[in-house]
Amino acid sequence: MNDLKNDVDSLVGTTGLLDAGNRRTFIKTALGTGFAAAVLPVCAQTMIKTDTAGLTAGEVSVMVNGTKVPAYRAQPEGKTNLPVIFVISEIFGVHEHIADIARRFAKLGYLAIAPDFFVRQGNPAIYPTIAELNKEIISKVPDEQIFGDLDAYVAWAKDNGGNPDKMGINGFCWGGRVVWLYCARNPKIKAGAAWYGRIVGEKTALQPQHPIDIAPTLKVPVLGLYGGKDGGIPVATVEQMKEALAKTGNKSEFVVFPNSGHAFNADYRPSYVEADAKEGWKRATEWFKAHGVG
Repeated sequence: MNDLKNDVDSLVGTTGLLDAGNRRTFIKTALGTGFAAAVLPVCAQTMIKTDTAGLTAGEVSVMVNGTKVPAYRAQPEGKTNLPVIFVISEIFGVHEHIADIARRFAKLGYLAIAPDFFVRQGNPAIYPTIAELNKEIISKVPDEQIFGDLDAYVAWAKDNGGNPDKMGINGFCWGGRVVWLYCARNPKIKAGAAWYGRIVGEKTALQPQHPIDIAPTLKVPVLGLYGGKDGGIPVATVEQMKEALAKTGNKSEFVVFPNSGHAFNADYRPSYVEADAKEGWKRATEWFKAHGVG
């Protein structure tokens, strides 16, 4: 639970938004719309809005062990044999910003898929506080469940216009950790980009490993994008991961932005650092192309 709390605290920052009076219900009318109550008010002046012109975008779903697992999908309209990017959300799920990231990838020619990994644990709308959301939903999501959902969407992508030989994964915060782990789980993934994903943490029955634990066997190259001022992910842990990967010859690389904290790419939050977000996006998209995804 401490790791989850750190993820949330570092994401929303010290803006007072976690005060009891500001904790409202989760605003969400459809997958990929609205924002979590904990991140209100949204910084509309910096928020990037990508249109759907030339795209097919919206909700899709797959059945996994009897459960309908939805995802936000965006792709160039009428195109097939597309490179595939899985977009893994922050702790707040598939909201408007994550859908926009998917559309940004789609504009570059990708089939982008952002699964809703929290669907089995309940509806975030009924929990008025982050503490309750963590306790009742986020803390109950097993890593194996996430991997199974991703495996199902790998198969779905193959049958719906995606090229199974050109798959990558991109994730933020909670999703950045998932990037590292799924790259170790599925060696068919060509490359990953982990934006400020936690590297070390408490081991539990639902989270038996963390990125540092899979470093000795990781084959897939991952680009780690981290903030030098991130209070929840010390730079020392980034260095620890670098050293572990160097021993194996893994070709992963890291960029630490010295002037940024956590969630510097979250353009809807006060944590957004425009210059570093743009540089991180440039490096991530170049990384995918260089490793056979684009």
